[in-house]
Amino acid sequence: MLKIGKSLLQELRKHGEETYPHECCGVLLGEVSDGQRRVCAVVRCANARADSPQDRYYIDPRELLRIQREARERELDVIGFYHSHPDHPARWSQTDLAEAHWLGCSYVITSVNEGRAAQTNSFLLNGGDEEQKRFEDEPLELEE
Repeated sequence: MLKIGKSLLQELRKHGEETYPHECCGVLLGEVSDGQRRVCAVVRCANARADSPQDRYYIDPRELLRIQREARERELDVIGFYHSHPDHPARWSQTDLAEAHWLGCSYVITSVNEGRAAQTNSFLLNGGDEEQKRFEDEPLELEE
């Protein structure tokens, strides 16, 4: 289960609206306890994908390293990632699965239809290794 505050979810969804018709992307920082992830911060990233930003995203590894350092300083962990699907459903694609590598992390997708955030879903990346990885639907619980 992924727990997220309403204001953090709103921030994530707004990011998708602001980058429309391109995909937005970012990192979820938080804590893990008893198999539940709790989002404490949403960190926006630049979509470094130059060839097809309307249906792909890429987070520069240097930006991700900086975010990991900042997370450690705040005593938080990288617990997931988020991105938007402009004019497509909030479901993972085969490309999303192929490019997901953080086992045990949440992957949150927001559909943005004609510039307006619509549905937001979360998926947990499970499996023993790259060959066995798979997305599983993950409940998304809103906190005040």
